[in-house]
Amino acid sequence: MKAFFKEDILSDNELLGQFQQGSTVAFEALYSRYFPRLYQHAFKMLKDQDEAQDLIQELFTSFWIKGRELDLTTSVSSYLYAATRNRVLNLFEHNRVHDHYVSSLGEFLSTVEMSVDEVVIEKELAEIIESEIKQMPSKMREIFELSRKEDLSHKEIADYLAISDKTVKKQISNALKILRMKISYSLVFAQACIEFIN
Repeated sequence: MKAFFKEDILSDNELLGQFQQGSTVAFEALYSRYFPRLYQHAFKMLKDQDEAQDLIQELFTSFWIKGRELDLTTSVSSYLYAATRNRVLNLFEHNRVHDHYVSSLGEFLSTVEMSVDEVVIEKELAEIIESEIKQMPSKMREIFELSRKEDLSHKEIADYLAISDKTVKKQISNALKILRMKISYSLVFAQACIEFIN
């Protein structure tokens, strides 16, 4: 039989109030109440168990840090669901921008008419990305290159390397995280250089 705690019968707002007054137990009660629901909500959108779990864990980490200062104009439930959706959308956007840039860079170089200086900048960006890939741990690099250069599916990579789909997804996710910051900086730098040239 499940143990009964008084926090189980408190409302979300009551738990939030106690948490904001310093109650760790109240935070744990909100965590237990909402983690499974928010995880399912994120998983329906991401279709990836690890990403969904990491995302909700990060959400509650942020809630632990910032929650004591929150002055909600909506319910705790609405706030947490909205925060989950926003984090999922941000993740989609980051991955979409990154994947589009990596996959289209070669095509961009071959089809767009550019000045000599612009071509040099684009080649430098490509070299930066390749350098970052080469510095990845060997297994991560192998999986990432099979995915992005050989265009193999997660299952094909898993079968080829005799590892699980889950491992493939996690390694690609980690590789994207490593590249994301470098690419974001490089894109901003390149745009600034092109504007200066023009």
